[in-house]
Amino acid sequence: MIETVKNAWKIPELRKKLTFVLFAIIIYRLGFAIYVPFVDTVTLANQFASMNSGNLLGYFNTLSGGGFATASIFAMSIYPYINSSIIIQLLQVAIPALERLAKEGGEEGKKKLQRITRCTTLVLAAIMAYGYYLTLRNVYNVLTRTDLWSGIVIVLTMVAGSMFVMWLGDQITEKGIGNGISVILLVGIVSQGLQAVTTVFSLAWWAILVIVAICLGIIAFIVYITEAERRIPVQYAKRVVGRKQYGGQSTHLPMKVNMSGVMPVIFASTICGVPATIAGFSGKTEGFWYNMNNGWFKPGAVAYIIIYVLLIFAFAYFYSTIQFNPIEVANNMKKNGGFIPGFRPGKPTSDFIAKVLSKITMMGAIFLAIIAALPLVLSNIPSLGALGIGGTTTLIMVSVSLETVRAIEGELMMRHYKGFLE
Repeated sequence: MIETVKNAWKIPELRKKLTFVLFAIIIYRLGFAIYVPFVDTVTLANQFASMNSGNLLGYFNTLSGGGFATASIFAMSIYPYINSSIIIQLLQVAIPALERLAKEGGEEGKKKLQRITRCTTLVLAAIMAYGYYLTLRNVYNVLTRTDLWSGIVIVLTMVAGSMFVMWLGDQITEKGIGNGISVILLVGIVSQGLQAVTTVFSLAWWAILVIVAICLGIIAFIVYITEAERRIPVQYAKRVVGRKQYGGQSTHLPMKVNMSGVMPVIFASTICGVPATIAGFSGKTEGFWYNMNNGWFKPGAVAYIIIYVLLIFAFAYFYSTIQFNPIEVANNMKKNGGFIPGFRPGKPTSDFIAKVLSKITMMGAIFLAIIAALPLVLSNIPSLGALGIGGTTTLIMVSVSLETVRAIEGELMMRHYKGFLE
């Protein structure tokens, strides 16, 4: 990866793109040093430091680079846009008009979907900003002013910060290298990860060795599964058109093992964090939600881990079904004269693809469950639990890094640069 970046830096055009990405990252991190007005950030940071790790706000704080704990203008980071993208993607299954825009609208259809996504982002950002304002006022009591005008300023500042981050991500995608949204997400996670590194040196020497070994093993495991795919052989029949012969080629249909990515883990973490969040909002030390938070949904508890893993499996199957349609793939293959050896075109082919999809989805779900549940199991070990090794954040970091390296290699290949694999 380092060699790939070095080779890309030698090309003036790519060096300009990499410089733009670095400049955008600096602007993004500088935004975390600018705080929302009328908030006692010192008191807020202290309260977040003592927060239950299962709280949904604590989870978002980790993924957003610590902005929630300091009430910075980029506290919500890119999450309104990510949530909006997920919602629009799910609605394409339920609303035929959106599905037609995505599949048949061409470039104009993509632009319309992008405008719809951005408008949805604005609405979600306003809702999230208002909820964050209520949390600051009613739960943490860190506002220096509680009048109407101060509330409007806080909400508008948060919304403007989130929309600016979305725009910055689009600029990285357009003028830089890689997916801008993914790069911003990676930067936020890395900034929090650097704080965890300092915790390592306060542990016993054997704990340091165990943690380093676990981290390296997790990274290697993630890279292996992320790159793994099941290749189904496909044969295309020969066709004679005029004096030319077409087809007769042998290729394959690639199916990623971890097709759903990190989305099942994010959805499962969000749902499991709801009881802790509601208990924190209520401020009560008794009742249904308080008992749920300190019982079944207490991070590290056996019931919590079981529920967490089951939700990951459920969302993995749900998300892979949305992303990959065996019937549609079989029909497209049939139209182009392709077939899988040993299976007739049409329903037999789609049934076989569906069977393979079910198997690899199971393997992908097991992979995600191991990555997500391992830190919860380690949290029960006193010497290791203090570090809070995040399997989810590690998965995001590795996936985004691989995606960015592929984008750089693609840019090098388009310029016929022969040294990028050396």
